[in-house]
Amino acid sequence: MANNSDSVLQIENYIDGEFVETARYMDSVNPARGVVWAKVPDSGEEELNRAVSAAKKAFETWSKTSVQERSRCLLKMAELLESQLESFAEIESRDQGKPVSVARNVDIPRAVYNLRVFGTAILHHLEMSSFQEDFFALNYTSRLPVGVAGIICPWNLPMYLLTFKIAPALACGNTVVCKPSEMTSVTAWMLCKLCTEAGVPRGVINMVFGTGHRVGDALVRHPDVRVISFTGSTLTAEKIRLATATQCKKLSLELGGKNAAIIFDDVNLEKCIPTVTRSTFINQGEVCLCTSRIFVQRGVFDEFITKFVKSASTITVGDPDDKDTWMGALISPEHLAKVSGYVNLAKEEGATILTGDEPDRIKLNSKNAKGYFFPPTVITNVSDNSKLMQEEIFGPVVCVVPFTTEDEYGLCASIWSQNVNTVHRVARQLQVGTVWANCWLVRDLHMPFGGLKNSGVGREGLIHSVDLFTEVKTVCVQLDQPGNQ
Repeated sequence: MANNSDSVLQIENYIDGEFVETARYMDSVNPARGVVWAKVPDSGEEELNRAVSAAKKAFETWSKTSVQERSRCLLKMAELLESQLESFAEIESRDQGKPVSVARNVDIPRAVYNLRVFGTAILHHLEMSSFQEDFFALNYTSRLPVGVAGIICPWNLPMYLLTFKIAPALACGNTVVCKPSEMTSVTAWMLCKLCTEAGVPRGVINMVFGTGHRVGDALVRHPDVRVISFTGSTLTAEKIRLATATQCKKLSLELGGKNAAIIFDDVNLEKCIPTVTRSTFINQGEVCLCTSRIFVQRGVFDEFITKFVKSASTITVGDPDDKDTWMGALISPEHLAKVSGYVNLAKEEGATILTGDEPDRIKLNSKNAKGYFFPPTVITNVSDNSKLMQEEIFGPVVCVVPFTTEDEYGLCASIWSQNVNTVHRVARQLQVGTVWANCWLVRDLHMPFGGLKNSGVGREGLIHSVDLFTEVKTVCVQLDQPGNQ
């Protein structure tokens, strides 16, 4: 750990098993305090090329390493990460703005789980086979690693999503070059230290820190990077598609969404209210799956809105280090301005702000006075064509509108009804990648995860991530039939 004279943490790239300084650095700000706390490499094409070269060289050996050894490395990384869970949680909170309690109970445990699940599953992978009697031929499949994988991760769930991509890539025998978000890079740097301790060979994991236009663009365009796994904005994904169009790279693009919840008259509100509160405001609403609009059937609308506003009003916003804090700070002043802009638009359009606009809603101590905090905000009386209903806000702001019949609500990701017929009928109609019924964010890694339309391309999960990070070869062997030998 390198510190400058002002005790600001300075991190380095991790290339070919070594930490490497770079010529340029940029500030990383603690969102809860609004002050610089770390210096992150502002890498460019030179550093990226070195990392890809190291990964390409390491692939020659790693791709031939036994699945038992690859599994051992991932399980050891999981063990080491779990042993340092508290320090990783504290740094993840400081870097991203989320409460330490969220990082402690969600982000880092899920990162450990990702490493363990993929590290174990690869030991039990089965190939396909069939025998054709007509031709007396045996057919079987063989999966081969793709090569160097480019991993690009966002700032909202840094370790959670980084490990969700690294683990299957390594388990399948690929090497990786990763570009974490320049705003939340520190835990990725810490993870590199665990890689060395876990015995991951040089060049298998490479971490190049920097911006999208300097590092990310060079990564997706590099001809030796054969597969890209990206989580981020739809706009950036469009650029990735264009940049890779002529190279036939494999792509997985997990993008944003305007997620909705549909609340029917027969809902169990005792279960629904706390869950929808969580799905709307957890991680400051900075999760691609967070609920951003709620459609409530008219028969229960008044009761739902009363209880939901009361629930949102009790959320404690403040210092992420405080054990009672439920919501921390937004990632940056620019993002704070963006979220605030949508609430200002609601006022201009004559919408009703039921909570979130009260004076002194957030009470901060002196050390957090410059932080980027925003209160849980509930808005009603919004037209369906408003930007508030159509665009991803990615913050703690939700619009609630009534509906009468099923054909009024549009698209959604969660359904709340006690009627099993309603649940299955509506779930089948929705054009989304995942539908939750009477719950939210209950994840089984055996199930595919991903979006439709502008919310993404490809799927991730135990089976689907293996599909992404491998190429399937079919082998057909015709045997000599009995009597013809």
